[in-house]
Amino acid sequence: MHEIDPTETTRAYAFEMWMNAPMPMVTLIRTLDVTHLRRIAKRRKMKFNMLMCWCIGKAATKIKEFYMLPVNGRLIQYDSIAVSTIVENCKGDINSCDIPFSHDIYRFNDVYLAITGKTAASCSNHDITDRMVIGTSALARYEVDGAIGMYSGIFNNPFLIWGRYRSGLFRSKLTVSFQFHHTQMDGAHAARFLDLLQSEINIISLPPDIN
Repeated sequence: MHEIDPTETTRAYAFEMWMNAPMPMVTLIRTLDVTHLRRIAKRRKMKFNMLMCWCIGKAATKIKEFYMLPVNGRLIQYDSIAVSTIVENCKGDINSCDIPFSHDIYRFNDVYLAITGKTAASCSNHDITDRMVIGTSALARYEVDGAIGMYSGIFNNPFLIWGRYRSGLFRSKLTVSFQFHHTQMDGAHAARFLDLLQSEINIISLPPDIN
Protein backbone atom coordinates (compact mmCIF):
# COMPACT_ATOMS: atom_id res chain seq x y z
CA MET A 1 0.00 0.00 0.00
CA HIS A 2 1.13 3.54 -0.68
CA GLU A 3 -0.19 7.09 -0.88
CA ILE A 4 -1.19 8.33 -4.33
CA ASP A 5 -1.91 11.80 -5.71
CA PRO A 6 -5.71 12.11 -6.08
CA THR A 7 -5.31 14.50 -9.01
CA GLU A 8 -3.65 11.72 -10.99
CA THR A 9 -6.55 9.31 -10.50
CA THR A 10 -10.14 9.02 -11.65
CA ARG A 11 -11.17 10.06 -8.12
CA ALA A 12 -9.75 13.60 -8.36
CA TYR A 13 -13.11 15.39 -8.50
CA ALA A 14 -14.65 13.14 -5.84
CA PHE A 15 -11.67 13.72 -3.54
CA GLU A 16 -12.06 17.48 -3.87
CA MET A 17 -15.83 17.40 -3.36
CA TRP A 18 -16.26 14.76 -0.66
CA MET A 19 -13.03 14.31 1.30
CA ASN A 20 -13.96 16.96 3.87
CA ALA A 21 -17.74 16.70 3.59
CA PRO A 22 -19.52 16.39 6.98
CA MET A 23 -21.36 13.28 5.80
CA PRO A 24 -19.55 11.67 2.83
CA MET A 25 -21.07 8.21 3.18
CA VAL A 26 -23.69 6.81 0.80
CA THR A 27 -25.83 3.72 1.41
CA LEU A 28 -27.49 1.49 -1.20
CA ILE A 29 -29.93 -1.26 -0.20
CA ARG A 30 -30.57 -4.30 -2.37
CA THR A 31 -32.37 -7.61 -2.01
CA LEU A 32 -30.26 -10.51 -3.25
CA ASP A 33 -31.34 -14.00 -4.29
CA VAL A 34 -29.19 -16.33 -2.16
CA THR A 35 -30.91 -19.61 -3.06
CA HIS A 36 -27.81 -21.06 -4.73
CA LEU A 37 -25.55 -19.96 -1.88
CA ARG A 38 -27.77 -21.70 0.67
CA ARG A 39 -27.63 -24.90 -1.37
CA ILE A 40 -23.84 -24.75 -1.61
CA ALA A 41 -23.58 -24.16 2.15
CA LYS A 42 -25.79 -27.14 2.88
CA ARG A 43 -24.21 -29.54 0.38
CA ARG A 44 -20.62 -28.69 1.25
CA LYS A 45 -21.27 -28.12 4.97
CA MET A 46 -19.79 -24.64 4.78
CA LYS A 47 -20.85 -21.55 6.70
CA PHE A 48 -23.27 -19.33 4.81
CA ASN A 49 -21.57 -16.22 6.21
CA MET A 50 -18.16 -17.41 4.96
CA LEU A 51 -19.57 -17.92 1.48
CA MET A 52 -21.12 -14.45 1.54
CA CYS A 53 -17.78 -12.93 2.56
CA TRP A 54 -15.98 -14.79 -0.22
CA CYS A 55 -18.48 -13.63 -2.85
CA ILE A 56 -18.13 -10.05 -1.56
CA GLY A 57 -14.36 -10.23 -1.88
CA LYS A 58 -14.57 -11.82 -5.34
CA ALA A 59 -16.94 -9.13 -6.62
CA ALA A 60 -14.83 -6.33 -5.12
CA THR A 61 -11.65 -7.52 -6.86
CA LYS A 62 -13.31 -6.72 -10.20
CA ILE A 63 -13.76 -3.02 -9.39
CA LYS A 64 -10.57 -0.95 -9.21
CA GLU A 65 -12.11 1.67 -6.91
CA PHE A 66 -12.11 -0.88 -4.09
CA TYR A 67 -8.32 -0.73 -4.04
CA MET A 68 -8.31 3.00 -3.18
CA LEU A 69 -9.40 4.37 0.19
CA PRO A 70 -9.36 7.84 1.79
CA VAL A 71 -7.36 7.58 5.03
CA ASN A 72 -6.60 10.59 7.26
CA GLY A 73 -7.13 13.05 4.44
CA ARG A 74 -4.95 11.08 2.00
CA LEU A 75 -5.80 8.67 -0.80
CA ILE A 76 -4.18 5.28 -0.25
CA GLN A 77 -3.68 2.64 -2.96
CA TYR A 78 -3.80 -0.98 -1.77
CA ASP A 79 -2.54 -4.09 -3.53
CA SER A 80 -5.02 -6.51 -1.99
CA ILE A 81 -8.34 -6.82 -0.19
CA ALA A 82 -9.60 -8.32 3.06
CA VAL A 83 -13.15 -8.94 4.24
CA SER A 84 -14.02 -8.31 7.87
CA THR A 85 -16.66 -10.21 9.83
CA ILE A 86 -18.08 -9.86 13.33
CA VAL A 87 -17.97 -12.87 15.69
CA GLU A 88 -19.43 -13.54 19.10
CA ASN A 89 -16.61 -14.30 21.50
CA CYS A 90 -16.49 -16.71 24.45
CA LYS A 91 -17.67 -13.97 26.83
CA GLY A 92 -20.80 -13.24 24.80
CA ASP A 93 -19.41 -9.98 23.44
CA ILE A 94 -18.30 -9.31 19.85
CA ASN A 95 -15.01 -8.83 18.05
CA SER A 96 -14.06 -8.11 14.46
CA CYS A 97 -11.94 -10.38 12.27
CA ASP A 98 -10.22 -9.26 9.08
CA ILE A 99 -9.91 -12.18 6.66
CA PRO A 100 -7.41 -11.82 3.78
CA PHE A 101 -9.23 -12.53 0.54
CA SER A 102 -8.07 -15.43 -1.60
CA HIS A 103 -9.51 -16.50 -4.95
CA ASP A 104 -9.02 -20.06 -3.70
CA ILE A 105 -12.26 -20.58 -1.80
CA TYR A 106 -10.92 -23.55 0.17
CA ARG A 107 -7.96 -21.51 1.37
CA PHE A 108 -10.28 -18.62 2.26
CA ASN A 109 -12.54 -21.02 4.16
CA ASP A 110 -9.61 -22.48 6.13
CA VAL A 111 -8.29 -19.04 7.07
CA TYR A 112 -11.82 -17.82 7.90
CA LEU A 113 -12.42 -20.70 10.31
CA ALA A 114 -8.98 -20.37 11.90
CA ILE A 115 -9.16 -16.61 12.46
CA THR A 116 -12.78 -16.47 13.64
CA GLY A 117 -12.11 -19.38 16.02
CA LYS A 118 -9.00 -17.75 17.44
CA THR A 119 -10.77 -14.40 17.80
CA ALA A 120 -13.74 -15.93 19.57
CA ALA A 121 -11.45 -17.69 22.03
CA SER A 122 -9.09 -14.76 22.65
CA CYS A 123 -11.79 -12.04 22.79
CA SER A 124 -9.53 -9.72 20.79
CA ASN A 125 -9.90 -8.21 17.34
CA HIS A 126 -7.89 -9.49 14.39
CA ASP A 127 -6.91 -6.44 12.32
CA ILE A 128 -5.13 -6.30 8.98
CA THR A 129 -3.64 -2.90 8.17
CA ASP A 130 -1.95 -3.51 4.81
CA ARG A 131 -5.10 -4.47 2.88
CA MET A 132 -8.23 -2.54 1.92
CA VAL A 133 -10.77 -4.01 4.33
CA ILE A 134 -14.45 -4.41 3.47
CA GLY A 135 -16.48 -4.51 6.67
CA THR A 136 -19.47 -6.80 7.13
CA SER A 137 -21.95 -7.44 9.93
CA ALA A 138 -24.40 -10.34 9.76
CA LEU A 139 -27.40 -10.05 12.09
CA ALA A 140 -28.38 -13.58 11.15
CA ARG A 141 -30.81 -14.07 14.05
CA TYR A 142 -32.99 -11.12 13.05
CA GLU A 143 -35.08 -9.98 10.10
CA VAL A 144 -33.77 -6.64 8.88
CA ASP A 145 -35.33 -4.61 6.05
CA GLY A 146 -32.44 -2.15 5.83
CA ALA A 147 -29.58 -0.62 7.77
CA ILE A 148 -27.77 2.71 7.59
CA GLY A 149 -24.21 2.55 8.89
CA MET A 150 -22.70 5.12 11.22
CA TYR A 151 -20.01 7.48 9.95
CA SER A 152 -17.35 7.76 12.65
CA GLY A 153 -15.04 10.10 10.77
CA ILE A 154 -12.22 7.63 11.47
CA PHE A 155 -13.00 4.55 9.39
CA ASN A 156 -13.93 5.20 5.76
CA ASN A 157 -14.03 1.54 4.71
CA PRO A 158 -16.97 0.17 2.72
CA PHE A 159 -19.37 -1.79 4.89
CA LEU A 160 -22.17 -4.32 4.30
CA ILE A 161 -24.90 -5.31 6.76
CA TRP A 162 -27.52 -8.03 6.44
CA GLY A 163 -29.94 -9.92 8.65
CA ARG A 164 -31.71 -13.26 8.36
CA TYR A 165 -32.52 -14.48 4.85
CA ARG A 166 -36.17 -15.03 4.00
CA SER A 167 -37.14 -18.38 2.54
CA GLY A 168 -40.11 -18.74 0.21
CA LEU A 169 -41.45 -21.80 -1.53
CA PHE A 170 -38.61 -21.94 -4.06
CA ARG A 171 -36.27 -18.98 -3.46
CA SER A 172 -34.33 -17.43 -0.56
CA LYS A 173 -33.89 -13.66 -0.40
CA LEU A 174 -31.44 -11.56 1.61
CA THR A 175 -31.61 -7.78 2.01
CA VAL A 176 -28.15 -6.18 2.11
CA SER A 177 -27.14 -2.59 2.80
CA PHE A 178 -23.89 -1.31 1.34
CA GLN A 179 -22.29 1.85 2.74
CA PHE A 180 -19.31 3.49 1.05
CA HIS A 181 -17.33 6.73 1.12
CA HIS A 182 -18.17 8.91 -1.88
CA THR A 183 -14.48 9.75 -2.32
CA GLN A 184 -13.74 6.08 -2.92
CA MET A 185 -16.48 5.38 -5.43
CA ASP A 186 -19.64 6.73 -7.03
CA GLY A 187 -23.13 5.27 -6.91
CA ALA A 188 -22.63 3.59 -10.27
CA HIS A 189 -19.55 1.75 -8.98
CA ALA A 190 -21.48 0.63 -5.90
CA ALA A 191 -24.47 -0.53 -7.94
CA ARG A 192 -22.17 -2.46 -10.28
CA PHE A 193 -20.53 -4.09 -7.24
CA LEU A 194 -23.94 -5.27 -6.03
CA ASP A 195 -24.70 -6.62 -9.52
CA LEU A 196 -21.38 -8.49 -9.46
CA LEU A 197 -22.11 -9.78 -5.96
CA GLN A 198 -25.40 -11.25 -7.17
CA SER A 199 -23.59 -12.76 -10.14
CA GLU A 200 -20.91 -14.35 -7.94
CA ILE A 201 -23.63 -15.80 -5.70
CA ASN A 202 -25.40 -17.24 -8.74
CA ILE A 203 -22.36 -18.83 -10.38
CA ILE A 204 -20.32 -20.00 -7.40
CA SER A 205 -19.13 -23.52 -8.09
CA LEU A 206 -16.74 -25.32 -5.79
CA PRO A 207 -14.11 -27.60 -7.35
CA PRO A 208 -13.42 -30.89 -5.59
CA ASP A 209 -11.39 -30.45 -2.41
CA ILE A 210 -8.09 -32.19 -3.08
CA ASN A 211 -7.06 -32.15 0.59
